[in-house]
Amino acid sequence: MSDDLDDLIRRVDPDRWLSSRFIGDAQARADVVTVYAYDHELARAPKVASNPLLGEIRLTWWREVLDEIFEERAVRRHPVAQALAEVVKRRELPREPLEAMIDGRYRELDPQPMTQAEALEWARDTAGRSAELAARILDPGSDVGSAMAAGAAWALFRKALPFGPELDSAKAAVRRLSPAAFPAVAHATLASKPPRTELGKRVRITLSVARGRI
Repeated sequence: MSDDLDDLIRRVDPDRWLSSRFIGDAQARADVVTVYAYDHELARAPKVASNPLLGEIRLTWWREVLDEIFEERAVRRHPVAQALAEVVKRRELPREPLEAMIDGRYRELDPQPMTQAEALEWARDTAGRSAELAARILDPGSDVGSAMAAGAAWALFRKALPFGPELDSAKAAVRRLSPAAFPAVAHATLASKPPRTELGKRVRITLSVARGRI
């Protein structure tokens, strides 16, 4: 199952997949990739639903998955749901950031353009929370909250929304992350003068990890 999720993230989320290659421990790498797969499933809800109501139903489905996981009930047979249940148990992940990731996707069901404040809240609750969870998995003792700004900056960049102030905050915040936790945010370096080639991306992320800066 973990290989299937790794292949999925390599296809749909190559930036974060590249960052995850710098996680030396295979189990930790697989656990981080599972968080990214969960984020991908939530991101699909607004995109594949033909109307907002169906999008809400898909997001509610994932909230019910969290109910099953945290109430220690049988988890429905879905590869990401079952993998997430294992990661939550193994890493003792809290529910709050996982639920915030669901809440963040509701704004995408509204066709109206996001205000600047809404965009920042959306970015922090989606990729920002993903980065926080990834950092927690990699080093629970690190200042995992400092990963949120980097994840948010990357999300804003990917959605072509203003990200300059958030990136500036992220550059300062990630200095508090331990080297072990840094791969959770290394992809955010791509928001600063984005490389034009795949090789350029690999080099940029490699240098980011080596220097501990984005």
